[in-house]
Amino acid sequence: MSVLAAAAAAPPSTPQLNPNEWVWKNVKHDQVGRIGVAGPDDLKTKAVAALRRLQGLPTIVQGFFRDPNLACIMAW
Repeated sequence: MSVLAAAAAAPPSTPQLNPNEWVWKNVKHDQVGRIGVAGPDDLKTKAVAALRRLQGLPTIVQGFFRDPNLACIMAW
């Protein structure tokens, strides 16, 4: 089973086992949530910028997979 398939198979009540949730946590709380947002368009612009930032920093995303809670997913 691939890592993506294992992440998709994780129960919805276990976000700590889903690396996608770690990405959204980074965007919502560590990036966009720390700055002011003037409206929906500004929110979209800042969220896209935060995602693009993560694209340029693969070590941060790789760090999401190194968490001990994800060991069961990485074993696949």
